[in-house]
Amino acid sequence: MTRIQQVAIIRRKFTHLSGELNERTRRYWAATEAEAIGYGGISIVCRATGMDHKTVHTGLREIAEGTTMVATGRIRQPGGGRKKLTEKDSALQPALNALVEPTERGDPECPLRWTTKSTNDLAETLTAQGHGVSYRTVHRLLTTDGYSLQTNRKTREGTHHPDRDQQFQRINEDAKQFQEQNQPVISVDTKKKELIGNFKNNGREWRKIGNPRTVNMHDFTDKKLGKVAPYGVYDLSRNEGWVNVGIDHDTASFAVESIRRWWTHMGMTRYPEAAKLMITADCGGSNAHRSKLWKVELQKFADETHLTIHVRHFPPGTSKWNKIEHRLFSVISRNWRGQPLVDRTTVVNLIAQTKTKTGLTVQAMLDENEYAVGRKISDAELAAVNLKTESFHGEWNYRIVPTGG
Repeated sequence: MTRIQQVAIIRRKFTHLSGELNERTRRYWAATEAEAIGYGGISIVCRATGMDHKTVHTGLREIAEGTTMVATGRIRQPGGGRKKLTEKDSALQPALNALVEPTERGDPECPLRWTTKSTNDLAETLTAQGHGVSYRTVHRLLTTDGYSLQTNRKTREGTHHPDRDQQFQRINEDAKQFQEQNQPVISVDTKKKELIGNFKNNGREWRKIGNPRTVNMHDFTDKKLGKVAPYGVYDLSRNEGWVNVGIDHDTASFAVESIRRWWTHMGMTRYPEAAKLMITADCGGSNAHRSKLWKVELQKFADETHLTIHVRHFPPGTSKWNKIEHRLFSVISRNWRGQPLVDRTTVVNLIAQTKTKTGLTVQAMLDENEYAVGRKISDAELAAVNLKTESFHGEWNYRIVPTGG
């Protein structure tokens, strides 16, 4: 467990318990937490709670001396102890809030607020304003007032297309109709390219203490191993995944070849009576709705399989709604976390071993073909595509019918 995680846990405990603890029990609790952590425990507890190091040391000394924690009367004499700075300087808390407020993020009514200014900077500014205060006191005041250090969270999508929701509804209705007719519905996309070699892979795995897996110091691409581009196909009806692990460029030809391999190795046996195939895909990437090559390659696939290909693109900026992202790719990332992708075989095997308690199974294959970039599609080639656009956003919703169909 990292130091940051330990601080977060102690802070969470302190938030729940502080209202129930008096000065003595608070000191004892902090001392026991520091003792349980071991080396560095005092600093971690003080950072999380805003308590002074001397207070925790006092608690540790009392524990060592066997001093009872149960209070038999007053904790200290009436009026005893140093007054809080906020009592001596009633303008301190408002001055601190005034400094934090301009950089505050989120809903002001939220019980948890946060600041991007450091406690050192805030303490220096307050002291210059005549409020003598240390950075530890600033930390305590911020914690008490509901602030904490937090990272950014991706939640805002920015401006979205006015027909976004209507397109989502169209996709859902079409997918439901296909499933009722026992026709295949797949979600496709390319997972981010992965560096192959003995490089650090985010995440952790269980190993003996003090024996972490050693990896390369720098993430310089290995010229021999390079990178891989996993293109995924997720079957929405059967909760099954297929990943074609490419070693060359992520082009439209590679995307359609990946779908072709899924159909050959999985799809055609699952749907022997299929007459059509619905594909949900992002608007960009190798399966972009503006890609001429994507449509030309899909025509070839339709002619080979005699399937009518129905394509439904998600509106721009909504790739996170693509089912494959959280039903397949996120599970693959969890499965291989902390494990260096030392070679291509390792990548394929780790993907193929991915599964969930809800029944997800995955198959994977290495694709060693080369896919040239910059291929130009002539007007004649595009005109040969038997493309039928829908009345609602034909650029997002279209079907490709087998030649002669």
